[in-house]
Amino acid sequence: MKISSFQVRCVNVPLPEPHRTASGVIEASPLVLLTVVTDEGIQGHSIVFTYTPAALKPTADLMRNLEPLVAGQVLAPAALSEQLNARFKLLGTQGLVGMALAGIDMALWDAFARSQGLPLYALLGGSARPTRCYGGIGYDGAEGSARAAERWAREGLRGIKAKIGYPTLTEDLAVIRAMRSAVGPHLPIMVDYNQSLNPTEAQRRLQALDAEGLTWIEEPVLAHDYAALVQLAQQARTPLQAGENWWGPLDFRHAFNAGVRDHVMPDVMKCGGVSGWQRVSAMAEVYGTPVSSHLWPEISAQLLAVTPTASWLEYADWWNPILQRPLEIREGLARIEGVIGTGVEFNEEAVQKYLA
Repeated sequence: MKISSFQVRCVNVPLPEPHRTASGVIEASPLVLLTVVTDEGIQGHSIVFTYTPAALKPTADLMRNLEPLVAGQVLAPAALSEQLNARFKLLGTQGLVGMALAGIDMALWDAFARSQGLPLYALLGGSARPTRCYGGIGYDGAEGSARAAERWAREGLRGIKAKIGYPTLTEDLAVIRAMRSAVGPHLPIMVDYNQSLNPTEAQRRLQALDAEGLTWIEEPVLAHDYAALVQLAQQARTPLQAGENWWGPLDFRHAFNAGVRDHVMPDVMKCGGVSGWQRVSAMAEVYGTPVSSHLWPEISAQLLAVTPTASWLEYADWWNPILQRPLEIREGLARIEGVIGTGVEFNEEAVQKYLA
């Protein structure tokens, strides 16, 4: 089976409600949708999230420009991933290039799994292992965060994670305690600073947060400040989480070598698609580091099912409107039985509605 063509489309999908972070507000998801078509009519799908509309068209154009590099070649995702990454060693495989390459990789794996009539996890040798899910909460203040936490708890999710990084430590603590009051003493709570602190301020705040019983504290400092992450982890009792902003397996290797090993959270788009995730998963297994996911719940649920140190799935319903079958969550667990391919297939009527 050979690859015939790409279909690349851009959509802008409004969020159910604005998602606030310490660095800005996300009101809609600018997405590049890729469909890879084979000479036997098999299709594979993937989604690339560009964060800002300014990057939407450049990413789509780049993906279209890469089509000649794979058209006519045999559908062999791992081999094509190596080949494409080798072509971009001089330009680099981060940023928009990395996003486009990962989108192609995900679509190729989806097509390959569909060609075998299998879900991705089975193609990779795994079973339909359910994964516990937590719900994300924006930078919504104490009252808003408590309401959102209570809503996720009512829906049965096994944990919650809120954005913090307010002007004062007092405000951070107020948010955490309001959520704890709303959901009770046992539901796991995580927090995410979105890289908003310098190392000195991070040390001060993490010491105070140690008394709050948090499951993890995410990205208190810049994602690539591995030395600061190591130092903070040595001083704090609460585990640190990082990884969603690391590019490809090489960034993860640098982080692991530096000693960043509490928790990691690969983003399937930034870490290199399915091929990159498998390499990251192998490194995490060596160090016994728990692996959680960032966004992309459909494909991430399948990848976590074949990740030896799988921990949590971050559940977000942002892209559900354009999907034929969004990920099923039952009793707070991601269920992947009966899915073919990566689980990504587009609702064409909705895609037409949100075309950018």
